[in-house]
Amino acid sequence: MSEPGWRVVLLLAGAFRGTIDALHSELAEQGHPEARPLHGFALQAIGPDGCTINELGQRLGVSKQAAAKTAVGLEKVGYVVRDSVPGDRRAVLLRRTSRAEEFLAASAAGFERVMDGWRRTLGDARFDALVEALADVADERPVGDLPGWLSQRSSTPDERPRA
Repeated sequence: MSEPGWRVVLLLAGAFRGTIDALHSELAEQGHPEARPLHGFALQAIGPDGCTINELGQRLGVSKQAAAKTAVGLEKVGYVVRDSVPGDRRAVLLRRTSRAEEFLAASAAGFERVMDGWRRTLGDARFDALVEALADVADERPVGDLPGWLSQRSSTPDERPRA
């Protein structure tokens, strides 16, 4: 029996949501109760060398104002610090803290544990087939701009941002 397209999309969304919820429950137990899904995206966008608020907005696909609000939230929970940009007194450089690096490492390990659970549930062959099938349909599309994309209208394949 063929599944209706909307159900397949809802199953994908449910799997994504379940994975993120399980991960964040684990992160809360490991000392990161304030962590939100956007934090991981934003910290990855900031990168190990840091970036300005403008760059953060561009990397996330959000406005400068939304990036600034995200930066305030990250700073409030101790994941970023602000620094000056040499040669530009108005620009602010965001840098990840050691707490952010700890969060990202815990997040990566948590994703592995969640995927190990999927593998146990599905078995090796079905899990590997699932990953291969998702890679085929996702076309290895970058999702770095997912927060911005979720708040905008859908894009056609020709309008997709490129990494």
